[in-house]
This record gives sequence, structure tokens and C-alpha cells, in this order.
Amino acid sequence: MTVIDKEPLSAIEEIQSRFEKSGYICDRHIATSIYLSQKLDKPILVEGPPGVGKTELAKATADLMDADLIRLQCYEGLDESKALYEWKYGKQLLYTQILKEKLGDLLEDAVGLEASMDKLHTFGDHFFSEKFLETRPLLKALQSEKQCVLLIDEIDKSDHEFEAYLLEILSDYQITVPEIGTIKARTKPIVFLTSNNSREMGDALKRRCLHLYIPFPDAERERQIIKARVPEIDESLRNQLVEFVQQLRTQDLKKLPAVSETIDWARTLMLLHAENLDTELVRNTLNMLLKFEDDIDSMDPEVPKMVAAARKVNR
Repeated sequence: MTVIDKEPLSAIEEIQSRFEKSGYICDRHIATSIYLSQKLDKPILVEGPPGVGKTELAKATADLMDADLIRLQCYEGLDESKALYEWKYGKQLLYTQILKEKLGDLLEDAVGLEASMDKLHTFGDHFFSEKFLETRPLLKALQSEKQCVLLIDEIDKSDHEFEAYLLEILSDYQITVPEIGTIKARTKPIVFLTSNNSREMGDALKRRCLHLYIPFPDAERERQIIKARVPEIDESLRNQLVEFVQQLRTQDLKKLPAVSETIDWARTLMLLHAENLDTELVRNTLNMLLKFEDDIDSMDPEVPKMVAAARKVNR
């Protein structure tokens, strides 16, 4: 029996617990979405700010299900030849050259062009079969015998036209190759689509998916995340750095610090043997959290006040 086959409440609790053991701290809402997506056979569209753990959720699910992770990174201009399949034109040409000498033997009893063409038609379209397909991530996921996790990462970076390619996979777990026909999934993959909301997804795509929004974590959850990912950090310093990051996220910045950047900052402070936050330490390492010089400059006068507030959490 897999975790998904258990009673709903115990299954959701076990998903949350096993995620936590693997270092992915999630709330009940996320665990419930994973459970429902499996029971309803629906992909999950995960939206939220960059760096809140959308991609990590797919990786954690692959670990939970003991499944391979197949990842498609989206970008502007992505098309079916890079996402679905491409014909092996070099192999087709090579085979054509090799078989060229055999054509005379095969057509020796055909008289005239029409008879030769009729004879050729009887051979079928062997050059346009699965043997000559170069599989890309989406097709690989459908052809996998073992259940896999298919991560379609940052779908909002792709063009609107690319969404249309996905609809058949998202609704029926199959694709149609014009020269061959329909290829159905041998084992239905667990599908995640992530989006940083740089553009609105189409209604057709949204209808086919469960929607999950992951916001920035509150202080308590972020402390749990840091404890799981950087277990060697002292509790007092952990509380201070999380409080400082939470204050930063209330500011008007070009880019708010992500959870992944909080983790990097925690590791940086460990490398520097820091025991508490102080103004100089924060100013020297603020570039681990803020990625724009304008943001660093605008926060510089606020650092002493924010450090003092962060240190108060331990009093």
C-alpha cells in the first residue's frame, strides 16, 4: 500500500511528515493538494513568488514516491522539437543512403513510374516511426514504464502557443504525433507546473490543473525550514536572521528575499562563525539576501534599527 492509498487524513499527515523528514517543510494545505492531485489524476499548477519552494516540492514528491524526476525548463521560444520530440533526420538520411542500393532489387518487377510508386507505397512509412523519434522530456515522461514526476518549470516563461501543446498531455496524458498517431502514457506521470506569475496562464490550462499558491512562509515556518536545512545553526541566531528577513519582506524592494536566500544567508553566517547579528555583519553579507544594488543602498540606513528589532526576539 502506498501513502496515497491510505485513508485521507492519515495519508495527508504522512505526506506532511515524510516531506518534513526529507527536509521539505510544508503546511497541511500543500500536503492535501498532493494527495488530491493523485486521487483525481490531475496535474498541479504551483504559483507563487520565486524561491518559495515550488521546484523543491516536485523534487520532494519524487523522493516521496520513489519516482524519477524528469524536468523541462521553460523559456521564451520553447517549441515541440525541444519539449516533445524531434525526428532523427541524420539517422533517416543514413538509412536512406544505405538502402538506396537495394531499391533496384525491390522495384525490379515494377514497370513504369506509376507501378514503381505503387510498389513503394506498400513498404509503409518506416522512416517516420518511433524508431526515428528523438524523445524530449514530455515524451520521455509518457514513455516511462515506471511512474515518474514530470516538472514543467516556469511555464510562465514560455509562449502562449506552447500552452496549447500541453493541453492534450495535461488532460489525457497522451500526445498526438501527426505521422504516427496518438502515444498514450505507459504509466501516468505526476505532473507539476510552476509559475512565478510573470504572465497570466490561460483558462484552458488552469482548468486541467489543481491550483496551489505557495506564499512566503511566516516566521514560525521559516524557522522550521532553516532548522531542517541548516540544522547546525544555533537557535538564537536562527531566530534573529529569520526575524530580520521577515522585516525585509515588508519593505518596498525590487526583489524580496526568497526562502532559498534565507538558507544561503544562514549558511554564510555559519561559515563566518557568527553567534549574533550585528550591524557590520549584516551590512557585509546583505548581498546574500538582496540582489539589486538599489535595494541594498535603500536598506543600509535601516539596518541598525532592523538588527536591534531582530535581536529582541530572543529576550
